[in-house]
Amino acid sequence: MLKLENLSKSYGKGEIKAVDNISLEVRPGEIFGFLGPNGAGKTTTIKMIVGLLRPDNGRIYLDNIDVWEDPLKAKSKISFVPDTPQVYDKLKGIEYLNFIADIYGIPADLRQERIEKYLDIFQLRHAIGDIIGSYSHGMRQKLVLISALINDPKLFILDEPMVGLDPKSSYNLKEIMREKCNEGKIVFFSTHVLEVAEKLCDRIAIINKGKIIALGTMDELRQHSKEKESLENIFLELTENE
Repeated sequence: MLKLENLSKSYGKGEIKAVDNISLEVRPGEIFGFLGPNGAGKTTTIKMIVGLLRPDNGRIYLDNIDVWEDPLKAKSKISFVPDTPQVYDKLKGIEYLNFIADIYGIPADLRQERIEKYLDIFQLRHAIGDIIGSYSHGMRQKLVLISALINDPKLFILDEPMVGLDPKSSYNLKEIMREKCNEGKIVFFSTHVLEVAEKLCDRIAIINKGKIIALGTMDELRQHSKEKESLENIFLELTENE
């Protein structure tokens, strides 16, 4: 389980409250959607979960491990795909994947099996021996996704992962997300593509101005909104009211 307790983060000597005392739990086996307008606090929250940004207040637990008290143990269970991934342009694709596998201590036979599997799924085998600097944006996105998946993480965090992917790769990624949850893992998923979130997510949280303003299944969100139809309508109603 992923658990956030009274999490807060400010910028500008406390003048800008990016995340304001939020609490939530994400259960094993869930695709959890984390949605909000630009500047709402999504990326700040995600960076605190993965250990890139220290909270001002609050606690983050993954399987009862405090992410900031025992960061190496927590990070061994997490894979993170940011909205703008940074990769090493001068490495070959296969060198990058092996570098990530080395960091996580994945045995050679197991890493090879996983790399082969995901190269085929994302149709990147033809370019894996090329320098990453020659990759298109979509190819880089596929490479980062593969590098995150070879760890077989307990918590898979995705921030706008569909950007740059072709339709088949997007479909395959959604299938993988559901497969991971069927194995009892957690997918924490942030996107601006609300139609995808509506179809894919088991539960959804909407954050605005640093606060969670809605949390639940689609049916539960509809019960607290005048707009009973699409997630897009509910999202616009709730964020505009704020």
